Amino acid sequence: MSESLPLLRADCANCFALCCVALPFAKSHDFAVNKPAGTPCKNLQQDFRCGIHTRLRDQGFRGCTVFDCFGAGQQVSQVTFGGRDWRAHPETRGAMFDVFPVMRQLHELLFYIDQALGLPDAAPVHPGLRRLLSETQEWTRADAGALAALDVAALRGRINTLLLETSELVRAKVPGRRKNHRGADLMGARLSGANLRGANLRGAYLIAADLSRADLRTADLIGADLRDANLRGADLRGAVFLTQPQLNAAQGDQHTQLPTPLTHPTHWL
Repeated sequence: MSESLPLLRADCANCFALCCVALPFAKSHDFAVNKPAGTPCKNLQQDFRCGIHTRLRDQGFRGCTVFDCFGAGQQVSQVTFGGRDWRAHPETRGAMFDVFPVMRQLHELLFYIDQALGLPDAAPVHPGLRRLLSETQEWTRADAGALAALDVAALRGRINTLLLETSELVRAKVPGRRKNHRGADLMGARLSGANLRGANLRGAYLIAADLSRADLRTADLIGADLRDANLRGADLRGAVFLTQPQLNAAQGDQHTQLPTPLTHPTHWL
């Protein structure tokens, strides 16, 4: 990650537990209870810490262990609102909770742009990416009113155009025929040991798919749903636009090979 960028991973110690309050969740396999947006989770303590942090999966809050705000929480807490928390300053609640999802999208876009700028094969689009990086960084420093009015979808569309070009340039270096599974329904698919090197898996539904020992080097995984996908022994080195939350939602082991700077989730065996 570029030294000029804000930290693009959650720093909960410098956040006012925004993901535990601002976001809604529904009772499901991932959450033990229903919670509307803007309401603190029942497990949230007065010091903004989670009362069951070490037991989230055992207590039915698996979704919390998967989520990552890409650093948006601390940016909103410490920069947008200057360290004023929503408990001590209740007048900030509405604006703070509205801005948090916007900031998360901006930080996610920064992550993708930064990753693209680190790919030498994408050099032809680097100038455009650097311009959009600067613009997106400026938005992360905007005030709450400006952020609430921002058309994030339009900004994402402009960035995505260059991310698509990045993907094509990088994957074009892979020899042989490359599979195109963009947006495909591959839920539960048996792909153990499959050659998916350089494949287009953008937005693919890979929920509970068996990708054990699959070759996913240089595959484009932006937006792919990897919930409960079996990545044990899979090779993901050089995978394009893979994120930590995607890995957190999947299953893997010590033999799963990952691109830098992503790490093996603690729940992987």
